[in-house]
Amino acid sequence: MNDLEFLDQAERLLRGVEASCDRINDETEADLDNQRTGGMVTITFANRSQIVINLQKPLHEVWLAARCGGFHYKFDGSDWQDTKGQGEFWASLSRYASEQSGQALAFRA
Repeated sequence: MNDLEFLDQAERLLRGVEASCDRINDETEADLDNQRTGGMVTITFANRSQIVINLQKPLHEVWLAARCGGFHYKFDGSDWQDTKGQGEFWASLSRYASEQSGQALAFRA
């Protein structure tokens, strides 16, 4: 993957995170606050905990920091997969956000 391909896929991912936050706020009482600054999205939950998603351009990775730890994802041609085999980005984000919010939240592309 070259730099332009990475940036294209990563931008799609970040836009998907923002759209998922908007959809979740419309459909639930989760009250997510998402802020985007360049290649980083910060999701703040009602309990003030946060998840931060940011681009690591030189590595062609997306990093996710949640209360339970930090995770790195690479695009495999169809999905963003954890570099240590811990799963796919959207499923992981849904799990970590659900844990932090205390309610089931479903993020998707």
